[in-house]
Amino acid sequence: MNEALSPDAAALADELRQVLLEAVEKEPPEGGLRDDEPLFGPDARLDLDSLDALQISMAIQQRYGVRMPDSKETRRALASIASLAQHLIERRV
Repeated sequence: MNEALSPDAAALADELRQVLLEAVEKEPPEGGLRDDEPLFGPDARLDLDSLDALQISMAIQQRYGVRMPDSKETRRALASIASLAQHLIERRV
């Protein structure tokens, strides 16, 4: 991992792994899903697409009450579990 997560972000990251995998109806990749690994793109092991991104953002909104309407912001937030955890911590009330 490039950067250590705060205790709050680490706990949230564990929960987010489960939320994300349930939203896209996939099993965790072999060895588990690391906090800093890419969720989308050529280096991603989950092979997620734009429909998966929509399902994840809907699951995040339903579970945490955080909307991700801006596509640039959503792309940044969904880069990894760590970035998604940080995004939610910054926006939750």
